[in-house]
Amino acid sequence: MEPEVIINQTGDGKFVPLCYESGTSSCIMAITPSTIRTFLYMFIGSTVSVLTISGNLLVITSIIYFRQLHTPTNYLILSLAVADLLVGALVLQFNMALSVKSCLYFGDLFCKMRRSFDISLVMTSIFNLCCISIDRYYAVCQPLSYRTKMNGRVVVIMILVSWTVSALSGFGITFVGLKHTVCEGRCFIFHIPESNIFGSVVSFYLPVIIMLCIYLKIFIVAQRQARSIHNTTCQSTKSGAVVSKMERKATKTLATVMGVFLFCWTPFFLYLTFKPVGNSSIPPPLNETVAWLGWSNSMLNPFVYAFFYRWFRAAFRIIISGKIFRGNFTNSKLF
Repeated sequence: MEPEVIINQTGDGKFVPLCYESGTSSCIMAITPSTIRTFLYMFIGSTVSVLTISGNLLVITSIIYFRQLHTPTNYLILSLAVADLLVGALVLQFNMALSVKSCLYFGDLFCKMRRSFDISLVMTSIFNLCCISIDRYYAVCQPLSYRTKMNGRVVVIMILVSWTVSALSGFGITFVGLKHTVCEGRCFIFHIPESNIFGSVVSFYLPVIIMLCIYLKIFIVAQRQARSIHNTTCQSTKSGAVVSKMERKATKTLATVMGVFLFCWTPFFLYLTFKPVGNSSIPPPLNETVAWLGWSNSMLNPFVYAFFYRWFRAAFRIIISGKIFRGNFTNSKLF
């Protein structure tokens, strides 16, 4: 049974809501729950969580089921979709409860596990996007050596390294860097000390700079290829032109995925960067806004794929209509 919220009276006559009575170390309840607030966050949280899980499940099923989608790029997208699916299944549900009421009654270990999964999955998404940008670089800038340098074995190694490094970093930051409980009875949506600003630089800013440089290089090469194709009238080069056009379209789509990622997560990491050096108290609604904006990225990625990729749209239609349960469509031509 959930403990009562103890209302303590301070020396100046004000009443302060606490999570529960625990000497002088009990946390102040930062959020006072109300019926409207509870309903609003339950509705928003449930909607975002359901859309995140169902959308990424469609992406995962499409790539695994249809053989035409068995490509190195799509395997990296599969890894990204798995990370996004876990965000919807493991992270959003718990953080929805924290947004309604900031107190926690499951203990410090459970709180740290939640935070570890949160950090690990965000880092996994960042590293997967880095791997995708590398894949696109070889596909557009070095097409002749693409199949040898980005084969199945290389992609599997990239995925394993991304998940392993993210897991070690996420759980290490939480259980080593955040080993001291700030106060009892609360599980902060995020709490990163000054010493871990370096972690934000390594896990977010540096990979983002690398990805931006790679996509800028790709853009320059793609523009050069487009001019070359436009000036070529030889019939023998048309098949190569079609392939090059498809690669450029795929690159633009994945660059859009990165743009959506930056839009969602940049405010969060800027907040983590400047919060320790700021003296002003930041209101809890702003904390929640930047956090939920970041988590919503896991929901938006499947919509980006469906909007830009006609083969994903075709795969989604076959899956949603239930045709895969009535026949064998694994070799269906999607594009």
